[in-house]
Amino acid sequence: MERSAIHATVIDILKKYTRKPEVWDTATDDSKILQDLKINSARLVDITLELEDTFDIEVDNDSMDRIVTIKDTVDIVAEKLA
Repeated sequence: MERSAIHATVIDILKKYTRKPEVWDTATDDSKILQDLKINSARLVDITLELEDTFDIEVDNDSMDRIVTIKDTVDIVAEKLA
């Protein structure tokens, strides 16, 4: 799967858990999921499970700990798919 497709799918997943859609007006790959996108930390588990189901991958605890920004999330998915 191409990185651009991974990126688009990750964004779609994250948008489901964003409580304030306007944060996406200024979001970049370096936007932090919890602070910048205002996603509740409890939702990270839901996001991880959805990433696993969508991409048919397994995100271990070490990888989950590395999910901070949008770019981190895309990198981890790409890494798992490689």
